[in-house]
Amino acid sequence: MYIIYIHQESENSQKIMPDQFDRKKRSEIMSQVHSANTTPEKYVCGILEDFGFSFFTQSDDLPGKPDILLPDFNMVIFVHGCFWHSCPLCKRAKIRPKENAAYWNRKLDRTLERDRENKIKLEELGYKVLIIWECETKTKKIDLLKNKIIDFLHKA
Repeated sequence: MYIIYIHQESENSQKIMPDQFDRKKRSEIMSQVHSANTTPEKYVCGILEDFGFSFFTQSDDLPGKPDILLPDFNMVIFVHGCFWHSCPLCKRAKIRPKENAAYWNRKLDRTLERDRENKIKLEELGYKVLIIWECETKTKKIDLLKNKIIDFLHKA
């Protein structure tokens, strides 16, 4: 049995894409997905270290558990996975599983709502919030990412 993904080209058109892995292999792959200390987070932390900033990772006591906290600036950074948080920048986020679609749509839509709620709560606490997307941490985009981080930090 194969999982089918829907790629939404626009609001009215969809492209059906079969999963290249069977259920067992897909389950094995998904079990390897981690929520902390991911490669994209490591890239962002490396950039912050290169710039000489002090920060903490995995701020469990703040809404949404930001990936990076810059306490000197009252700023937090989330490094979001494109699929899980519905990145507006890349195709990966527009693909949703067709098999068990109701479950996946609820799960992904709830993630979006929770992200919005956590951003509002953090801003109410006086934090500035930066979202960095997984696709922005790719090697060919690293200069753009550095500029995005610098621009954010200059708002302090």
